[in-house]
Amino acid sequence: MDKLIITVAGVGAETTKEAQPALPVTAAEIGADAARCREAGAGMYHLHVRDAAGSPTQAREVFAAAIAAIRERTDIIIQTSTGGAMGMSADERLQPLELDPEMASLTTGTANFGDDVFFNDTALMTEFYTRMQKKGVRPEFEIFEAGQMDNALKLVKQHGPAGPLLHWDFVLGVPGSMSGEPRNLVFLVDRVPPGSTWTATGIGRWHMPVAMTALALGGNVRLGFEDNIFLHKGVKAKENAELVGRVARLAREWDRECATPDEARRILKLGQYAAS
Repeated sequence: MDKLIITVAGVGAETTKEAQPALPVTAAEIGADAARCREAGAGMYHLHVRDAAGSPTQAREVFAAAIAAIRERTDIIIQTSTGGAMGMSADERLQPLELDPEMASLTTGTANFGDDVFFNDTALMTEFYTRMQKKGVRPEFEIFEAGQMDNALKLVKQHGPAGPLLHWDFVLGVPGSMSGEPRNLVFLVDRVPPGSTWTATGIGRWHMPVAMTALALGGNVRLGFEDNIFLHKGVKAKENAELVGRVARLAREWDRECATPDEARRILKLGQYAAS
């Protein structure tokens, strides 16, 4: 098995400070959080940002400040979100691409999301994918339902690859979408094309079942306050790095060491990050 790539979704668009007091929201907090997560074993940081009021934003300048704060402290891979928050326009969601991140998320389908609908029609998916191609930004296909894999493969077939391999993230347990039962992850992984890499995300109570299944299948794990704020039932994690540390310890029981950011870049076939 390859080394384990742990991705941290440390901020998100829905989690609040009221729900999780340790949520990083300022650029400085995000930079420090990413550095602690890297030390705990993470190789990638999935980045959302917040405005001065703590509300989710896709503003280019807010992303730029957070990216600069991360880069001052660590060499972790930065993957910017193009999901944004419910109700944002396509142009609003795509602003982080202007900063030339190494990777960006791309959800390939519309999904129920609690009481809301996360809208991604064919035109929007195509625009996002081709913009990433032109910018040389590697997409991570965010999969909430099985049919979204077909949508992603259709984009690749129609518009060509956006990098030397496909990378998938199976997001399971969102209310209204596919649950985090282990058999669901096994089903999705069985459909992954040869040569791909993949990670898995368990939302809320599905965090550990999904993480353990991913480890057993040789995949990678995403975690963090965007997806789950608890270390144990009723016990909130003290910081994102505490969640990273637990999965890193469990991975060692499977004889899997955590990939450093540069090792993760080699696994994902990304360009090497050159620290200034």
